[in-house]
Amino acid sequence: MDELEDYVEREIPHLRRFAHSLCGSAEEGDDLVQDALERAWRKRHSWRREGSIRGWLFRILYRVFLNSRRARKPAAADVDAESLADPANVRLSPQEARLTADDLRRGLEALPDEQRAAVLLVALEGVSYDEAASMLDVPIGTLRSRLFRGREALRRTMSDVERMPARLRRVK
Repeated sequence: MDELEDYVEREIPHLRRFAHSLCGSAEEGDDLVQDALERAWRKRHSWRREGSIRGWLFRILYRVFLNSRRARKPAAADVDAESLADPANVRLSPQEARLTADDLRRGLEALPDEQRAAVLLVALEGVSYDEAASMLDVPIGTLRSRLFRGREALRRTMSDVERMPARLRRVK
């Protein structure tokens, strides 16, 4: 195994977690990771040793994700997810008033892809703003804007929940 393969192998669990969260399912996430790793292997000559392998791999994964979303025709499930983003459509009974992992997952799935990716990288993967901006190939100001909008949308979506954490934390 060469040096690049060792680095890539160490990043696979992080790539899978990010991909599963982006796609909303383990199966689609694993397919995304496989596609991204295949692309990374074909483009391995473009990795600069002084650059971050993690950033390079996440950037490839995110681009593969965006390309697959653009190529896919919107499905009925996508329309439902978009309607969930409107807080007026979200009503919780008193019994459902607790924030669960499923509530957070649904809230994240309702976010636009760009906002969800920014929130997941910073909150779930714990990467810095600079590194996340590099991974998503956007200016830092754009990343901050996406984070702000994503967090605000999550707060609005979950405003009826009794206990909302002050900030998102890394989930293992």
